[in-house]
Amino acid sequence: MNSYTSVKSDRAYMLFVSIVIPVFNDAKRLKLCLNALENQTYPKHLYEVIVVDNGSNKEQNISGLVTQFEQVRITDESSPGSYAARNKGISIAKGEIVAFTDADCIPTINWIENGVKNLLHTPNCGLVAGKIDIFFKDPNHLSVVELYESIMALPQMEFLKKHNYGATANVFTLKSVIDKVGFFDANLKSSGDVEWGQRVAAYGYGQIYAEDTCVAHPARHSFQDLYKKTVRYAGGSYDLQIKRSKSAWERNKKFIISVIQDLIPPLIFTCNVFLDSRLKNFRQKSQVSLVMFFIRYISVWEKMRLKFGGYSTRE
Repeated sequence: MNSYTSVKSDRAYMLFVSIVIPVFNDAKRLKLCLNALENQTYPKHLYEVIVVDNGSNKEQNISGLVTQFEQVRITDESSPGSYAARNKGISIAKGEIVAFTDADCIPTINWIENGVKNLLHTPNCGLVAGKIDIFFKDPNHLSVVELYESIMALPQMEFLKKHNYGATANVFTLKSVIDKVGFFDANLKSSGDVEWGQRVAAYGYGQIYAEDTCVAHPARHSFQDLYKKTVRYAGGSYDLQIKRSKSAWERNKKFIISVIQDLIPPLIFTCNVFLDSRLKNFRQKSQVSLVMFFIRYISVWEKMRLKFGGYSTRE
């Protein structure tokens, strides 16, 4: 029995799925993502793909790209930020199940099928956080940043087990869950998946990690890429601290603690790196350790900029 037949024969899987993908100036990788979603094992009449253009440049021609795919429709969101874009997608979604991935991700052929199965077979499930595999431009010649990403990027199981959320590069949920807990916080440029996932947990819903519900995600390749990511994450963390602080005193306390934590040399991380068998030699381990120093100090700089009147950015 093939995968399509197994899905078709099980009435539990006969729910309509809406897949929401925000995009900002990333048409080339979006096309790869949409190609993967065009060839899923889940029945075609039971899912839609909603691409939300979040202010891409006209030359990207996102709308022209979308017309090449039967399953895909497009909308736009002028407010900058992927969580504002995801909210727009949710607002027009037809599905009883809503899935999230990113424009630069490539879902496996059975991604929808397995995501739905895991969601529906888990009692009181609020979200399924699927595996995120990292891939590289040239696996035989990794840049320093790719080496760092190879051991640190998007550890989805850790996100779920330690922090009660899944990165929205690969999440499934029910529309009824969203109706109850609310949409993403559209004001956050980063960490919106953290805030939303922890809200799902606070409402008493279960959360599971699913190894078989997998997408591939490209590693950052250059220090410029890593800088943009670090600035975005620092901004999201800072904005989330403000949101969760009940007073100016508490907000300032959290800010000082976070800055001190970033300024303390990451000695435990460095020790773990030198014990990590995935890194082949002393040079690689030293390079990865130095990348962490770079991240820490860029993060401090960005938080200080925000503290003195700056605004968080999407990149």
